Amino acid sequence: MTQTIALHTRLKPGCEAEYDRVHATIPSELDGALREAGVHSWRIWRSGRELFHLIEVADYAAMREQLREHPANIPWQARMAELLDVPDDYSGAEPSVRLVWELP
Repeated sequence: MTQTIALHTRLKPGCEAEYDRVHATIPSELDGALREAGVHSWRIWRSGRELFHLIEVADYAAMREQLREHPANIPWQARMAELLDVPDDYSGAEPSVRLVWELP
């Protein structure tokens, strides 16, 4: 079974262009780590400083646990911490956005 997870994050003021630039190509090691952790798809939309993520993953909690100390993810998260208003500390396994409604 695949989970669809929505997340919301926010950039620090003035980091919009740098965030886009950094995400133009993610490191191949991170790509592999995400896939190994069960990620099928990860899309990010940006509106100003607001970021909206849509993730298709086998098991979100297991993915977070697997990536928490992964050598490809640690430097990536350090880089993201420079750009995000609230860096991800991997303390939670629950998504930050809950599904309220969908078109049947």
